[in-house]
Amino acid sequence: MTPKKVRIVDVGPRDGLQNEAQPLSTEVKLELIERLGAAGLRAIEAAAFVSPKWVPQMADHGDVMRRLKRRAGVSYPVLVPNMQGFEAARAAGADEVAIFTAATEKFCKRNTNCSIAESFERFTPIMLAARTANIRVRGYISVVLGCPYEGAVAAARVAPLAERLYDMGCYEVSLGDTIGTGTAAQVRALLEACAVRVPMQSLAGHFHDTYGQALVNIYASLELGMTSFDTSVAGLGGCPYAKGATGNVATEDVVYMLDGLGIQTGIDIARVAQAGAWISALLGRAPSRAGKALLAKREAAEAQAAA
Repeated sequence: MTPKKVRIVDVGPRDGLQNEAQPLSTEVKLELIERLGAAGLRAIEAAAFVSPKWVPQMADHGDVMRRLKRRAGVSYPVLVPNMQGFEAARAAGADEVAIFTAATEKFCKRNTNCSIAESFERFTPIMLAARTANIRVRGYISVVLGCPYEGAVAAARVAPLAERLYDMGCYEVSLGDTIGTGTAAQVRALLEACAVRVPMQSLAGHFHDTYGQALVNIYASLELGMTSFDTSVAGLGGCPYAKGATGNVATEDVVYMLDGLGIQTGIDIARVAQAGAWISALLGRAPSRAGKALLAKREAAEAQAAA
């Protein structure tokens, strides 16, 4: 049942950078997006149209969207929390947006300053406006396997939310292990519950690597037929509302695993590793494990060739 082809959504320019303390220029963000596109990524989350007061790293969201060089066949989704964000994104030229809620009330309140029910009320006008404007909408659910405020999260709490997002018109629902506590057994239980309500091809996995389980969880998801995953170049990011949570699983690490399984992604892992090393150097952080190893191998080969 393992798929032959997988779609990767690189969330580094948004979910990755929004939690980095060091501010980056619009030019750097545009360069990162361009490098990811050149590496073969066909879905690159470009920005978040949220308040700069709460997420200062995304303050230039409009400039990013207006100035990016769009590649044919590449989507550049942006996060929108409400109708105001949607209108700003549409004005900046966005043709795909993502809406987001959470599996627990406490996290939803901390993340969006509203209850789960209120978050869905916000989605209704966005979905209507998106249909009118022919803008695709993706849905996110945070803390699907564990919450920093409420602890373990049962699959039965998540599945109805995924169904509501799908029924509203989200073409895909991304299930987020926001604090990275999930295990393979929990992932299987979650996907089995959600797949009863939402077609597996309309579900995506978004795994953080806090406990080093992200690749294992992706493998477990592949075995159940999942074909879409969120990753972040160099493993950038975390969650500003989940203290102590480490970053997203690295795009390089995931592509290396998928290449080894013979699963197609259309991504040039060497070019992703180079992009990861470049942005990591600017941020003063280490590249991902696979990225570091691939670059070291390349440097050794070049040194041998020059000898």
